[in-house]
Amino acid sequence: MNRYLIVKLLSITIVVILFVVGMVWLSIDTLAAGYFVTLMEKYHISPEPAHDMFVSAIHRYLIWTFLGAVILAAVLSYLMMRKVLKPLTRMTAITQDIAAGDFSVRVPPGSADEVGRLAKAFNLMAENLEKLEKLRRNLMIDVAHELRTPLTNIRGYLEALTDKVVPPTTQTFTLLLDETLRLATLVEDVLQLARADAARGKLQLEPVDVKDALRDALAGFGAQFQKKDITLHLQASLHPVVIPADRGRLMRVLRNLADNTARYAPAGSNVTFRLTTASDAVRIESVNPAGGVTAGDLPFLFERFYRGEKSRSREHGGAGIGLSIVKELVEAHGGSVGASLAEGLIHIFVTLPTAQSRNNVDPS
Repeated sequence: MNRYLIVKLLSITIVVILFVVGMVWLSIDTLAAGYFVTLMEKYHISPEPAHDMFVSAIHRYLIWTFLGAVILAAVLSYLMMRKVLKPLTRMTAITQDIAAGDFSVRVPPGSADEVGRLAKAFNLMAENLEKLEKLRRNLMIDVAHELRTPLTNIRGYLEALTDKVVPPTTQTFTLLLDETLRLATLVEDVLQLARADAARGKLQLEPVDVKDALRDALAGFGAQFQKKDITLHLQASLHPVVIPADRGRLMRVLRNLADNTARYAPAGSNVTFRLTTASDAVRIESVNPAGGVTAGDLPFLFERFYRGEKSRSREHGGAGIGLSIVKELVEAHGGSVGASLAEGLIHIFVTLPTAQSRNNVDPS
């Protein structure tokens, strides 16, 4: 317990008591004593001895009252400050634990007063820090896992080439190039994810026609859709759909949605992109056959490095970061993301606020 704080608070109480006693003391000496003398003279009683006795008694009672008030204030201040400072002292110790890297500690729930609300806010902060630390560790583990496979393959081929176990053919160098490109793509994806994390509060907002942006994004993946014989449908309003958005980051969202669909939609299937509007939001939705995605996968589709394939097959390419980038950038715009399954189709959608509902987005 911080005794210095108790002494400071008790000193303030003693100053108040001294002020009150001093005011009463002066009032007795100036006003009450004068009234007493007048009353004695009215009844023809000598005021001198009685006046001295009256003033002395009042002064004595005031001194005893002052001492009693100081003792009572000291006891009550100690008890009250002990009750108030106990959770604060506990928070101080827990803060040191958090600073040392232990994010699992919590302040025991207390009263419903300001200190209790402070404890709840402190626990919420500790919980969020624990989540962030867990995400950081998981990200490091996932990145290391994703880097290990192509690096191991490259190392194996290089050692085989050095030992002349594998001939230096065009096929071998093509395999090495593919693994190198996969590494480069992964590094670029991680970089884009970091930029998406940093995008909050740093958007360069301008009027953007979402319909034109979506059409441009899909056109960029026309070759991939054609290669897999995928029939693409775009359902949108005939009129422009303009919202305030960061054009570059919005295009990243739309390209990632198109890329995700081009990678995972089964060959020969029908894919539909829908653009719908409401008074306060714009919704962009991709619909295609679910393939191997199940209802259990839906809560994790936007998590980093998550793949719906339980075997983590890489036949589709990618590192499972594309939809994570979508989530970060959409939330930076004040929007939301989601996914659902219906009749064997997977619906992946993003919702972006319109100009009338962007009260919580920093346009700087």
